[in-house]
Amino acid sequence: MRLSTILAAALTTTLISPFGATATQQRSPRVQVGLLECRGGASIGFIIGSTNNLACVLRVAGRRDGRYVATINKVGLDFGITENTRLAWTVFAPTTRLGPHDLSGNYAGIDGSAVLGIGIGGNVLVGGSRNSIALQPVSVEDSVGLSVTAGLESLTLRPGR
Repeated sequence: MRLSTILAAALTTTLISPFGATATQQRSPRVQVGLLECRGGASIGFIIGSTNNLACVLRVAGRRDGRYVATINKVGLDFGITENTRLAWTVFAPTTRLGPHDLSGNYAGIDGSAVLGIGIGGNVLVGGSRNSIALQPVSVEDSVGLSVTAGLESLTLRPGR
């Protein structure tokens, strides 16, 4: 594993962990429901922000995959170019019984990543159905390119096909 990847992961975890704990403590207890995996194409950071569209799949044991379309908006330091982006979040909800598009909605949180060739990043997001869904503890971001991001992030999930 490259030193830059290890340093980026350590920095991201350090920056995000306190915020994830606070968000979890302020909400009702949650249970792990499944995994939300998203993929997107090339992305260009515009120094003070960016927008990226992704195709997502919610994987829950014993259920058909749920498809979503995601739009991620970042505000803050966002500089560079990445080729492909893959994100994965563990999904926590107040119940294991999610309906067909219960993840739809708006999420907000913080973001941090560093990419030099292959990189890693993460973010903690809370929102969705009545702000009861948490995408955490930290997403895993796998990108290829040259990029540095740190700031606020919003995610909008809509039903997909």
